[in-house]
Amino acid sequence: MRGGCYISFSGGKDSTVLLDLARRIYPDIPAVFVNTGLEFPEVRDFAETQENVKTIRPSLNFYEVVKTYGYPLISKEVSKIVYGARHSKEKKQSYINKLKGLNPDGSPSEYKRTHYARWEFLLDAPFEISNRCCYYIKEKPLLDYEKQTGRKAIIGTMATDSRQRKDGYLKTGCNAFESDRQISKPLGFWTEQDILQYLKITGIPYSPIYGEIVEQMTNYKRKPNKPTGKLFLTGEPRTGCMFCMYGCHLDKENRFQRMKETHPRRYNYCINGGEHKNGMWIPNKQGLGEGLVLDYINTKY
Repeated sequence: MRGGCYISFSGGKDSTVLLDLARRIYPDIPAVFVNTGLEFPEVRDFAETQENVKTIRPSLNFYEVVKTYGYPLISKEVSKIVYGARHSKEKKQSYINKLKGLNPDGSPSEYKRTHYARWEFLLDAPFEISNRCCYYIKEKPLLDYEKQTGRKAIIGTMATDSRQRKDGYLKTGCNAFESDRQISKPLGFWTEQDILQYLKITGIPYSPIYGEIVEQMTNYKRKPNKPTGKLFLTGEPRTGCMFCMYGCHLDKENRFQRMKETHPRRYNYCINGGEHKNGMWIPNKQGLGEGLVLDYINTKY
């Protein structure tokens, strides 16, 4: 039977909550897991042991996408702008203007100056940068599944995840019926604390990569060790794609620094390797060469 809905299930904590919520009402709703090859092994193993979860795979892997289009760096938005400034035929100048803090007509923009101008130096980077990875590795396999089955996706993204997701949620709300891709985002108004509270209260299983859910205590001299009501994870705070560099420049201790201790073989593959070809740095059989990329933006690993 064609049509209906499915849960986009990554094996992460947010989609684990989403799947539990949905199956409390519709026990037979199918879930789809995209095995990208980029998940933490603990997340992949958890996802593939859940009931009624179909596993699909992308046609391209991370190595192939990065070698062809470039590294995912800073954010989806910045990566798209840098790629467009280098390669777009129709909007090249508009993308360049963004990185100079200007509007398309060349007039100053405080917003663009604040958000994009600091990354203008990436135009001279000795490696390609793009946002194509998310599309080819995560989105396209699901789009192909939807086309084949006629099903619509229910996804676990939250407005607090990023500015881009916040803007999208404010534009469409929970249900994007008028969009080219009709999707539902029932967790759009949830927060990280809501997710942790749900997991703690219900006691449902989740990937062990996250560790335990514990309550933060005060460290004030007058009232030490008093519960604050705020929960946190003792393990990996956010999983996503292991090899992705989005946002790592913002973290006090980023995913690569943690990966070095918890998954050293994958860390070595990410950081080491790489070679220059036609003047640009690309991955090779020895590794992805992300160490050079992170050095370029002065980010520790």
